[in-house]
Amino acid sequence: MSSIDTGGDDGHKKGPGVKKAKKLSTRVDMTPMVDLGFLLITFFIFTATMSSPVGMDLNMPKDTDKPEEETEIKQSGALTIMLGKDNHVYYYEGQLTQENASTAFKSSSFDKIRDIIINKKKDVISSYRGNPACEQKARDKGKDPKAECIDEDFVVVIKPTAEATYKNTVDILDEMTINNVKRFAMVKISDTEKEMIAKTEGGQ
Repeated sequence: MSSIDTGGDDGHKKGPGVKKAKKLSTRVDMTPMVDLGFLLITFFIFTATMSSPVGMDLNMPKDTDKPEEETEIKQSGALTIMLGKDNHVYYYEGQLTQENASTAFKSSSFDKIRDIIINKKKDVISSYRGNPACEQKARDKGKDPKAECIDEDFVVVIKPTAEATYKNTVDILDEMTINNVKRFAMVKISDTEKEMIAKTEGGQ
């Protein structure tokens, strides 16, 4: 803390009616600042010691004798949605190939996207045949195995085009919450998908 020392005179003459001026000098006491520094060091050391590593759940693929069948099942649960211009959306289920592109690639208006998501989710749920790894994990967490895993394979892939509006991008993310879509991702649209959109728009 700072303190003020008073004392001495400034050379003025003393006499009746003359007020004696006092010489002022300041001195800063750094002791409290040193104490504060040690307190801060102690605090940061304590908080660093108290913080513990946070674990992250890692979903590992289950063992299977036929990996190609598992891949096919996973792909069948995917719904890819592309956001176009003028509130148009384009979508397909599973994997898009040259063989199925003409029939699998579909278009719709944005106001119908909720029904598309709901119907796809229902299809995935109806085709659920059990997932031992997922169900055991749910039991370990004290959750209902079937309720937790019945839509585990349902995945929505969102791909905005350059012409998509900001509003539609935000709204499609809201649809994920409204329809309780547990797994979704926003990724870059591919050149093949751009070509399919161009062909679809040209045929409209």
